[in-house]
Amino acid sequence: MQESQLTELVEPILADHGLELDSLDVTPVGKRKLLRITVDGDGPAGRGPLLDDISAASARISKALDESTAVGQAPFTLEVTSRGVSKPLQEAKHYRRNLHRLVKLWLADREVTGRIMGVEGEAVTLDVKGQSREFALADVTKAVVQVEMNPPKEFRTGSDDNEDNDDTEEA
Repeated sequence: MQESQLTELVEPILADHGLELDSLDVTPVGKRKLLRITVDGDGPAGRGPLLDDISAASARISKALDESTAVGQAPFTLEVTSRGVSKPLQEAKHYRRNLHRLVKLWLADREVTGRIMGVEGEAVTLDVKGQSREFALADVTKAVVQVEMNPPKEFRTGSDDNEDNDDTEEA
């Protein structure tokens, strides 16, 4: 499998679905090869790609690979996935897509944990214990989103935001 040919084949399909190629890896697994395509993108709310978009792109990529010579004759398994929460944040767009999430930064001389409040140019602003602090992305050696089981209500995403709604009527 030629990774450059695979990239040329995959990128336009991902772009049609509002996705971008994060990484493409080919790994031998026994007699087969695993083709792992990791994608990213803004999604409609700017918080990352939607599962439906990844699924639709995966189906088109699978069909294109079946019709292409880029994979050769060897059997392969296709895996299309998003970056996920465990992947380090490396670019400004990664921070932007994780706005309001708790993140741990490793700097040259210390570690800092705070909530991403904004990204401007090549700097990220965190709320660190109630204080607004700005960090140049060039000074960050590693950054990882911290998984929160119960984030503060004002930063929750999803349908559980209305748990405390008292507007229901009793019969």
